[in-house]
Amino acid sequence: MKLSGKLILFFSFLIFSNTVFADEGMWLPQLLEKLNEKKMRQLGMKLTAKDIYDINKGSLKDAIVSFGGFCTGEVISEKGLLLTNYHCGFDEIQNHSSLENNLIKNGFWAKKTGDELPNPGLFVTFIVRIDEVTSQVLNGVSPTMSEKERQSIIDKNIADIRKNRKKEPYQDIIIRPFFEGNEYYLFVTETYRDIRLVGAPPSSIGNFGKDTDNWMWPRHTGDFALFRIYAGKDNKPADYSPENVPFTPRRFLSVSTAGVREGDFTMVFGFPGRTMQYLHSSAVEQIMKINNPVKIAIREKALKVIDEFMRRDEKIKIQYASKYAGIQNAYKKWQGELMGLTQTRAVERKKSYEAEFLKRVNANPQWKEKYGTLIDELTKSYREFESFGKNRDIFNETLSRIEAFSMAAQVNRLLNALQNNGEKGLMAALPEAENRLEELYAEYNKEVDRNLFSVLMQHYLEVSEREFLSPEFLSRVEKAGSVAALAENIYSESKLVQGQLLDDIQKNPVQSLPVYEKDPVIQLYQQLTGYYNEKVSRRLSEMQSNINRLQRLYMEAQREVFKEKVFYPDANGTLRITYGQVKRYNPRDAVMYEHITYLDGVMEKYKPGDYEFDVPEKLIMLYKNKDYGPYGEGGKMPVCFIAGNHTSGGNSGSPALDAYGNLIGLNFDRVWEGTMSDIYYNPEICRNIMVDVRYILFIIDKFAGAGHLIKEMKLVRPKK
Repeated sequence: MKLSGKLILFFSFLIFSNTVFADEGMWLPQLLEKLNEKKMRQLGMKLTAKDIYDINKGSLKDAIVSFGGFCTGEVISEKGLLLTNYHCGFDEIQNHSSLENNLIKNGFWAKKTGDELPNPGLFVTFIVRIDEVTSQVLNGVSPTMSEKERQSIIDKNIADIRKNRKKEPYQDIIIRPFFEGNEYYLFVTETYRDIRLVGAPPSSIGNFGKDTDNWMWPRHTGDFALFRIYAGKDNKPADYSPENVPFTPRRFLSVSTAGVREGDFTMVFGFPGRTMQYLHSSAVEQIMKINNPVKIAIREKALKVIDEFMRRDEKIKIQYASKYAGIQNAYKKWQGELMGLTQTRAVERKKSYEAEFLKRVNANPQWKEKYGTLIDELTKSYREFESFGKNRDIFNETLSRIEAFSMAAQVNRLLNALQNNGEKGLMAALPEAENRLEELYAEYNKEVDRNLFSVLMQHYLEVSEREFLSPEFLSRVEKAGSVAALAENIYSESKLVQGQLLDDIQKNPVQSLPVYEKDPVIQLYQQLTGYYNEKVSRRLSEMQSNINRLQRLYMEAQREVFKEKVFYPDANGTLRITYGQVKRYNPRDAVMYEHITYLDGVMEKYKPGDYEFDVPEKLIMLYKNKDYGPYGEGGKMPVCFIAGNHTSGGNSGSPALDAYGNLIGLNFDRVWEGTMSDIYYNPEICRNIMVDVRYILFIIDKFAGAGHLIKEMKLVRPKK
């Protein structure tokens, strides 16, 4: 493609701009006053940085939680009412569902607190305070150390800090690396473990559009669910008990019914999972040409197998709904990521950035001595990594989709514990393994899994490089005659896949476990993983260690060489704030998407009886009668909107906040073309997708008739 002069100038601006874009960045909340407050107020924010993060009095951060360690949630009442995404709470909704009482199909609304449903294992975590501890963590570390020596000292220092840091007995200390390990921050946390399901719409609302609309705009999904945090009578964290009471927060969010307009200031506050903004161009190129295509191909085959079973068996549909959604989510995200990286010429831009980096380095003798060979070293290291990284992805993606292997992994851990530490070691490892096995068996179908084994292991055989394939596996396939025949043999002979294991280990684990050493699934699992560890994993570990060292040095170098640029740290599951504005977007020629969708669009997509686009009769009637209560706008019912907030996985369930810090929406997705924002952010096509809070209120009140939940909330209507 020939670039116009105007476009070349725009690319140059992207690469060498003095600051990141207003919409870009995942910022640490305790640094907003220093780095971001001025810009945020220029964009329209009416708060101060201390309104967002303050350790001495209640601030917005005290209403935000990490939900289960994989999503975000927010407290929206003084009685601990918690809002998050439907897809974040889906596993709990699924666990409470049966053929007789299908919460997925029918939804659920507790009429009183006594009807709220407990969820063993679910937790939420608040951040009490954040402190930098870089000097303490890196005390004694020198540039000449090996990565192993360096990490050993860091681990010891972290253990000492955790041991000596003053905290309450119910609090915990978490220390995380930032900027590739050039900085470290300490988080004081409080975790609550009695979390109960309060309300969820039927999946025809909460997951409307399912696979087809996932990662897409325009969107019409009411992706929300309500939980409640319970605490001991002292309001402190406590394990589940009928005696626990609703939690009283330091701060909860007010809910705005004013709606959004294009150009409105927005913030998203939450726990983004992982981004890789500062990768070398070779790494991005490998993701585009090798890693993503490999994983997409495997998931496509797995989805086809599961979908065929789900469409003809309602029980399997309930069992596999959450797993299918999880597999499909990343599958489609990786496709969008490839499209966005290609469309924005991300690799070329990275290379231009690296060329400017080298130009500056070579012009400075001190930098040249320290960083002169860094780009070449990174290029060489990623080239060596390529084949091993490809086979790692083939192996991990294949085995993780076959649940018999997931079961075998748990048994293998128990066998190792018994062998290495005797009965005492086994009993210590048993509770966690039992919990995991119970989860696996509860959502397991032998025939589905056998078909997955047959299809995926055949693909594994075809696409893996011969040197990385276990000779034992090849011998087994040859002896059986085909992978399909091997699957038939294994699944008919294995006790593991019959579901007997839990009964056996609960009766007498010391005697029963050794019997499973001869199980064909476990033997094959041990052969596959043993060979992989020998031929791939060990070498990969060495390569990754070197790449980690180089990336850390490259991160340090970028911050030193590009002094005019304000850098933000990659997401790592810690609390961040991102900000921008409500915006339409133009993803490709002659296509312009507006910033908001309405219930009209739900009805346009409606297909009676369809797996993805069916609509409840009551919602149809509310639409026909335009019965929107106080939540509609100009005779229409808003559903979703988009903005230019830089979000990632883990931001699901994050609150979208207005200029005053009021809740205006619930983040749940990104546009397909912009999913590459984890790797490369582009302000033209990166948009996050949110459920309009007015649609949430409408569904709770008018559709579900759960007005008592609305009364718990503090509704406000600030002037525009």
